[in-house]
Amino acid sequence: MAKKMILAARTAPKARGRDYISLALADGKELQVIADKMKEIGKRKGQYFFERDAGNVLQSEVLVMMGTSIQSLKLNCGMCGHKDCAEKDKHPDIPCVFNTGDLGIAMGSAVSVAMDHRIDNRILYSAGQAILELELLGKDTRIAYGIPLSALSKNIFFDRK
Repeated sequence: MAKKMILAARTAPKARGRDYISLALADGKELQVIADKMKEIGKRKGQYFFERDAGNVLQSEVLVMMGTSIQSLKLNCGMCGHKDCAEKDKHPDIPCVFNTGDLGIAMGSAVSVAMDHRIDNRILYSAGQAILELELLGKDTRIAYGIPLSALSKNIFFDRK
């Protein structure tokens, strides 16, 4: 199912037809590495829900990883808060709204595949932070999320403490 989610994300519409989305799967021992990094980040940032989320990652069979690089699309829309793309490009850490929009559409496409097959899932910002620090989607990926998958009798992503 995770591979079908990756396929759905890859084929999701992208602004100007440009694909800056990075996709990968993590399972087995990689899940432990990611969960450990999540716990470390949570302690460092005082965000203790990272530890709870790390527990969900460890309970999962696989983690779908998705991210995007930051690339201006030269549409000069100003929606990033700058006058045009030339001005935005002077601030390379500020995302182009189309990069984040495309990532959101790709994630929505992916989780819809999981839901169509009744696979429990949850989009985790906290897993994305670990993915970024571990550079699991490459150095150019600047925004990332993780989507753990579970197929148990009870949804592990519900009634979380």
